[in-house]
Amino acid sequence: MSSGKNMKVGEMIGIFLGEDAPVRIDAFDGSSFGPADADLRITITSPKMMYQLVRNPNEIGVARSYILGYFDIEGIDYADPYPQLRRLVALSPYVRKPSPAELARLAAAVLSHGIHKVEVPESEGPSKFDRIRHGLIPHTEKADSETVSFHYDLSNEFYSRFLGPSMTYTCAVFDTPETGLDEAQQRKLDLVLDKLDLKPGQRLLDIGCGWGSMVIAAARRGIKALGVSLSREQIEYGREWIRREGLEDLAELRVMDYREVPERDFDGVCSIGMMEHVGAKNYQHYFDEMYKLVKPMGRLLNHQITISHNKPDGRPGTDEFLDRYIFPDGDLASPGFIESRIHDAGFNVVHQENLRQHYALTLHNWNRNLKANWDAEVAEVGFERAKVYGLYLAACALNFELDGIQVHQFLAVKPDREGHPMGDWYPLRPWWRG
Repeated sequence: MSSGKNMKVGEMIGIFLGEDAPVRIDAFDGSSFGPADADLRITITSPKMMYQLVRNPNEIGVARSYILGYFDIEGIDYADPYPQLRRLVALSPYVRKPSPAELARLAAAVLSHGIHKVEVPESEGPSKFDRIRHGLIPHTEKADSETVSFHYDLSNEFYSRFLGPSMTYTCAVFDTPETGLDEAQQRKLDLVLDKLDLKPGQRLLDIGCGWGSMVIAAARRGIKALGVSLSREQIEYGREWIRREGLEDLAELRVMDYREVPERDFDGVCSIGMMEHVGAKNYQHYFDEMYKLVKPMGRLLNHQITISHNKPDGRPGTDEFLDRYIFPDGDLASPGFIESRIHDAGFNVVHQENLRQHYALTLHNWNRNLKANWDAEVAEVGFERAKVYGLYLAACALNFELDGIQVHQFLAVKPDREGHPMGDWYPLRPWWRG
């Protein structure tokens, strides 16, 4: 056993992984760990990875090292690293807890090389602490505008290549795993509209409308649809889409916070993939606002990602990688927590369903599209950002498959206690095709 000062990278890894772990790791210092014939092979190319992990012994340290190329995995496809991620997750049973003596030797080895300033990828955004320090208090209108712009104003062309022509950045609905993405996204749009059951001439509000796919799908049915978003790029794209479709008399998009919508008495309100940005502490206020916007016997369809298990003390589910690279200030709550808030706003919750497996399939399709358009995507946003998105999509797909996260649709109706005091506010049985 070497002294801490002379400790090699292979020996450092052995502190955290059992000897029978099915992985081969070769390091820049000539050391290695694991069997030479292992299917999973990792090369640590730079000592900067060790400095990153000492400074950030969490997912940020690993993510930075991956993005900056401090390690590589044999056979990995940056557009779709899912197979390698699944193999890495399979190593979890082999992770061991180091002894105090081992940790002391590891600390001595790292400190013997001095203190090094770590590199930060260009694609990384500021931490939550830094955002607050600069006046961006989470889930205020100012902060929401900044964080939405960080993610959605990246490039319409970039998103269009991996989302496909539907420009729908939420979970699709598949009849079978072989169903095509475009067909599955249309199936999701139809499912939402069928649940809302709006008729031609009735009014729909889509909160967080993205590029306008739901508004356009509604307008094609003769529904008067208004969509609001804080992303100027999305709204400009959607307005041009509406003009191409000739739907200006039925469809409207606005750069507007949902809290600023002046109209009331909508026949239906939908919120598709919006709640992830609202903040769990604001859910009650959000659904209270929905209650004011919809008319008696009007319907609310809320579609959002959820966490599989409640956190202690009702804390939201958060992810530091997503916060820094993808969705600043995003957090998630459990389906029970969400349904309670809808109920407490005054709605009758009529139906709830979990589409977890559908989102995994959606993400696999997005990864495939990213791979098919890789060169164009790199030219559009740069290699580093494209690499981040490949990782993000694949990691989310795996998380849905492993039931770390889910996605739920909640259908609710606003009671009409004066106009229909007998409580017949909706049909006795589901009126849509599941």
